[in-house]
Amino acid sequence: MIRADSIDNLKNNLDIVDIISQFLELKKSGANFKACCPFHGEDTPSFVVSPSKQIYHCFGCGVGGDSIKFVMEYEKLSYPESLEKLATMCNIDLIYDNQTNKQDTKVLEEINKFYQKLFNQNESTQQYIKSRGISDFSIEKFEIGYAPKSQDTINFLKTNFLNLSDAKEMGVIDRGTNGLYSRFIERITFPIYSISNKIVGFGARTITGHNAKYINSPQTKFFNKSKLLYGYNLAKEHIYKMNQIIVTEGYLDVIMLHQAGFNTSVATLGTALTKDHLPLLKRSEPKVILAYDGDKAGINAAFKACVLLSQSEFNGGVVIFKDGKDPADMVKDGKIEELNSLFNSSTNFIIFAIDFIVAKYDIQNISQKQKALIEVNDYLKSLNILYQDEYKKYIAQKLNIRESLIKIDLIKSRQLETNVNQIDIAELCIIKTVLEKKERLKQVLTIVDSSMFEIHKKEFELLINEPDNQSLNLILLNESLENYDDDRLKNELLILLLRFYTNQLNIIQHKEELLFKDKVLLIRKIKDNIKQLKSGKLINYNLIS
Repeated sequence: MIRADSIDNLKNNLDIVDIISQFLELKKSGANFKACCPFHGEDTPSFVVSPSKQIYHCFGCGVGGDSIKFVMEYEKLSYPESLEKLATMCNIDLIYDNQTNKQDTKVLEEINKFYQKLFNQNESTQQYIKSRGISDFSIEKFEIGYAPKSQDTINFLKTNFLNLSDAKEMGVIDRGTNGLYSRFIERITFPIYSISNKIVGFGARTITGHNAKYINSPQTKFFNKSKLLYGYNLAKEHIYKMNQIIVTEGYLDVIMLHQAGFNTSVATLGTALTKDHLPLLKRSEPKVILAYDGDKAGINAAFKACVLLSQSEFNGGVVIFKDGKDPADMVKDGKIEELNSLFNSSTNFIIFAIDFIVAKYDIQNISQKQKALIEVNDYLKSLNILYQDEYKKYIAQKLNIRESLIKIDLIKSRQLETNVNQIDIAELCIIKTVLEKKERLKQVLTIVDSSMFEIHKKEFELLINEPDNQSLNLILLNESLENYDDDRLKNELLILLLRFYTNQLNIIQHKEELLFKDKVLLIRKIKDNIKQLKSGKLINYNLIS
């Protein structure tokens, strides 16, 4: 790992204008610089870089951050990879902890080379792979190997002086009642890489009749099959470029699809798609195409994935392969155009999920139709309100019922109606003024409470609790918002307070549940506050209740 003090040293030597100008053409605009945003198409520059704040923000799509965040997003790199790239760009040496994981990864790297060598020496494994239509180029690209008998792997580790404890920790071997044994025995191996292109484990297929056809490495500090996708390290650049990802169920599907030119293909590691996969899928926000088998298990897995992805507002669809075929079979049979057509006409996630639910019931039977309506309505309510409104008509047609019987989530609907793009320039200018000089915050908090902000309460609370939150860059870099001097800030606070206490006075006067005595005291208190404010005196905030 990179040492924290080394990271701090790198950050102190970064200049955001110098960094971003190596990727974009920046033009001076007042105190800042502007460019067309690289993260969404635009003709008018809305991407602002602030040399004084060392941040960037796009007023078109909302992205923002510092130099490290920019390189991560622009180059599609992990945090450590971005640090290493920036260090190279700035000619700065990074310092790493003495306790690294290099020895761990060395074990996996050496074992992988060993398995590849054995594959090239084993005719039966080569014959099987060739029979599946996999080319020599794909064998090399995906580093297909062969795990021998258990003792052969143990001997290899010992002969090459590889640390057995590391091998055990990385899931290559384990210890049983009779001593050490290899986890992969007489199996074709598929090395699995992280997004940063580091080998983290293996998938393996039996060719000698072991009970489990496929097995994976056990969970280790590097390997978590619910967070990894096979082939992602090879597909990621194509995914970013084409804005599409094809998710399959198996290693051979991925290899054959890549061989046929579908280079955005990946696979889950013998497990269903889970919430843990979503962060990886969200990178660059591609269209997600599920390519699943047409057997019962495949269709059920496709439904669960469609529900998960639609609830998380992913764009994409599902393709179900019928007649016992899978993507690998279709590539082997030369049906490339048919595959392309299938991927281009995938069934929308929500449509697939609705059809799946309805198909479970005999809707000619009124009681069954009622159950179908309840289940499909529950699913609909789990979606974004816009999707609810969009697909209730489809459900009504599917069930042959009146659209009025489809109930949407009224709470979400009201939230949408109230979540209009309201802004209050004066409130935003106050927040920006405090952001520019954060030492003002303590003084302002003795006078103002977040409840006094009618429109931008959340932004003010964020200013209080997380003043360095990157979402505040939208306000900080907005050139249409003024940065008040101290006198102007005082005047704007007077206006804000007058509006608040005047509203409070109106509320208290109409509160019938208050005792007369309590109401008189509160009214007197508020009127006194208003009188002082009108005389130009800022008063400390006092709770009105």
